[in-house]
Amino acid sequence: MAKKAKNFKKSKTGLYVSLATTAFGAVSVAKQAKLARNDHDMLRLIDSAVSAAAIVTGLAILYRELKRLGDDDVLLG
Repeated sequence: MAKKAKNFKKSKTGLYVSLATTAFGAVSVAKQAKLARNDHDMLRLIDSAVSAAAIVTGLAILYRELKRLGDDDVLLG
């Protein structure tokens, strides 16, 4: 059981779960940015921009890993 859980993160399903989780984090960042704009809070706005950049980077990395797993699959080409 532990071995299955260990390899889950490197599986296609694990990558899809990570993508979804990261995308849900984007919703929180969007709410934070909207609130910061309404309150004219520059520090929270900067924080949400940095968080958004981290989310974009994380999604790009996960997409690259998903693509690498697809390269090993004969059916995906």
